[in-house]
Amino acid sequence: MTKIFFGGFPLDTNELEIVQLVSLYGQVETIKIVRDKQTRKCKGYAFLEMKDREAADAAIDALDGAMMGDRVLKVSIAPDKPAAKPFRPSSYVKINRPSTDQRPRRPRK
Repeated sequence: MTKIFFGGFPLDTNELEIVQLVSLYGQVETIKIVRDKQTRKCKGYAFLEMKDREAADAAIDALDGAMMGDRVLKVSIAPDKPAAKPFRPSSYVKINRPSTDQRPRRPRK
């Protein structure tokens, strides 16, 4: 499978519209429209996985720079995700210091 970046589409576009457009060039396996975490509003770009590289190249050649609504599409092979940073334990150490309160404590019952 080949992952492609599909950006610049109108913000009111849904997954089905994108899949219908891109599937003219090959089988779309998955789609993920990127949304704002708080508002859940579309950010105007998505990532799609296409079944094979030839289909992805055909979609890129046909759709990169094309108009969708009043916006210009940017379609390309998606860059690989950067590798996750290895876990590094914190060097922070909490020390439980005795209370500076000098009041005598009541005995427990």
